[in-house]
Amino acid sequence: MKYVSSPLTQKLVLLSAGLRAFVSVVALAQGTVPDPTPSSNQTPVSIQVDLTKTVGVYKPIYSWFGYDEANYTTMRHGTQLLKELHDLSPVPVYIRAHHLLTSGNGVAELKFSSTNVYSEDANGKPAYDFKIFDGIFDAYKAAGVRPMVELGFMPKDLAADLPNRHEPYQVHYPKSAISGKSNNPPKDYAKWGELARVVTAHLVERYGKEAVLQWYFEVWNEPDIDYWHSTPEDYWKLYDFAVAGVRAALPGAKVGGPATTSPGNPKAYTFLNNFLEHVSTGKSAANGKSVPMDFISFHAKGSPKINEGKVTMGINRELTDADKGFELVAKYPRFKSLPIIISEADPEGCAACSSKVNPANNYRNGTLYPAYTAAAYKGLFELQDRHAVNLISMLSWSFEFEDKDYFEGFRSLATNGIDKPVLNVFRMFALMSGNRVQTSSTGQVPLDTLVSTGARKESDVDALATKAEREAAVLVWNYHDIDGASAAVPTSVTISGIPAGTHRVLLEHYRVDDTHSNAYTVWQTMGSPQHPTSKQYAELQTAGQLELLTSPVWLDVSNGQVKITTDLPRQGTSLLHLKW
Repeated sequence: MKYVSSPLTQKLVLLSAGLRAFVSVVALAQGTVPDPTPSSNQTPVSIQVDLTKTVGVYKPIYSWFGYDEANYTTMRHGTQLLKELHDLSPVPVYIRAHHLLTSGNGVAELKFSSTNVYSEDANGKPAYDFKIFDGIFDAYKAAGVRPMVELGFMPKDLAADLPNRHEPYQVHYPKSAISGKSNNPPKDYAKWGELARVVTAHLVERYGKEAVLQWYFEVWNEPDIDYWHSTPEDYWKLYDFAVAGVRAALPGAKVGGPATTSPGNPKAYTFLNNFLEHVSTGKSAANGKSVPMDFISFHAKGSPKINEGKVTMGINRELTDADKGFELVAKYPRFKSLPIIISEADPEGCAACSSKVNPANNYRNGTLYPAYTAAAYKGLFELQDRHAVNLISMLSWSFEFEDKDYFEGFRSLATNGIDKPVLNVFRMFALMSGNRVQTSSTGQVPLDTLVSTGARKESDVDALATKAEREAAVLVWNYHDIDGASAAVPTSVTISGIPAGTHRVLLEHYRVDDTHSNAYTVWQTMGSPQHPTSKQYAELQTAGQLELLTSPVWLDVSNGQVKITTDLPRQGTSLLHLKW
């Protein structure tokens, strides 16, 4: 139950709930369920869903997450959140983290972590210490999630000295944390390849061959920018030696890259293209053989700003990155069917930059972030279909930031153990399964418009629907790039193609909005406490869970269809889950 400020308010809420239940029962004879909120003066939107028309497989591209600070994995709220991520999904959840090979004492700070897995003695002989490293991977195993092993960054004793760079090994945030020697190339590529081999062999020994064969090994991160302090050709060499080392320890290991930044940027596009050319036609610098690649990775990012005093998102930028990346992969017949992992897919690029640094980042606390994510989710599926490529991951670069203020505005899924609204849209995604089916909406912003300019004029009121055995799900959202109050949109969803002989269906209507599945607004109602009482903390934990808008109701099916009506607020997201 939501946080309520007084006994009188509680009685009114209970009375309202009873009235809603009565109205819903009356509506059952017509196969419709009205929303409890009053209709607005907005133009009504009609959404049609045809369960008989399949448009593609529903792949769980949502079940991937990542973060800069690998050492947060083993901290109190990190282990708690990992378990929640496992529990939200019926399919395996993959976790990607930076700094798995970085030198240091294992203490996390913004934009930096370390495992100290590799060092050298006075004679240059490598030594390995897996204590911190194992703690991270043991936490993954305990939570039941699977690692996406990012091979980075360069251990201190292996990092080359460069004549044009004189930064120390670690540069502390808010200075450029990627400018330090930890992002230099290796002084010895053979030792780098052997590091990859030893690490992989250790993982196989500790967790078993069959388990590690299910993981993904990605080489480095964003080598087209300052994460890599050398040339593209040196990255090809880094990749060649890394994947040769991984495969030497585990011949069937899934290897890939190059985890570039946005392909919508010409420089990143060229880097990705040249890497694909290297893999397609080149020989490995490690052994002279063909270059292995089992998946292709790149990143896709939006660009929120403050415009005329309002947070204004840039969903067009993220979708353009995906569009250009998919287009490029599709040009290579050999690679077109390979899995594509968007190993960072986000509204912008700096998870560790809080709203104190950039006020636009406050979008991360409320309903704008989940609505954006829902709209982008469908857009990525549609762009995959357009280019006939194989997208398997929309990895959200979001986790948690330990020992920071409540709702400080980091790009995170939870704050101090309290789930943010955005985590609930991933819970919605996980309730969908089977095949994607045809939808149409009178309030949809066309895909080409979303890619070119976003949702800047009218809201994108649209849906993504799936059908599985004896169930269907319809995700519906009211997304606008520009944050701000607006009247709710009266929305009707007609679902047809329910199997013949089905007389009634059970509707579970989940909602993320200002008053449902939203710990942020409850926290604000409490007075935004930075030291909530135990009672307040329990209320916030409850408020952070996915919530039903109304009690589950049985709908009568007429001519193979039902109609559900609701008033959908700006930046609101609903999941209509039907069972029969």
